[in-house]
Amino acid sequence: MADQSQIPEPTELVYVPGPSWAPMFTAVGAAALAIGAFTNFFYALVGAVVLVIAAVHWLRDSDRAAERLPRRQKVTSAVIPPTELRR
Repeated sequence: MADQSQIPEPTELVYVPGPSWAPMFTAVGAAALAIGAFTNFFYALVGAVVLVIAAVHWLRDSDRAAERLPRRQKVTSAVIPPTELRR
């Protein structure tokens, strides 16, 4: 096994968003909207309201998460130059 003191510090970091209930509520709202389209107008109305509120919350939350990301990262690996596709 490699010596732990030989492992370099990471330079490029991966950020993942935190947990959220918004995707689940978006799916529930879409399902209620679809069910309401075939059964009762009330279900469609409630589904549309839940869908819009959850989607807006989801988009605002992702925007806040994107603003917390660092703007520049120090790259220590070599950049691969683009090549043309040949037939």
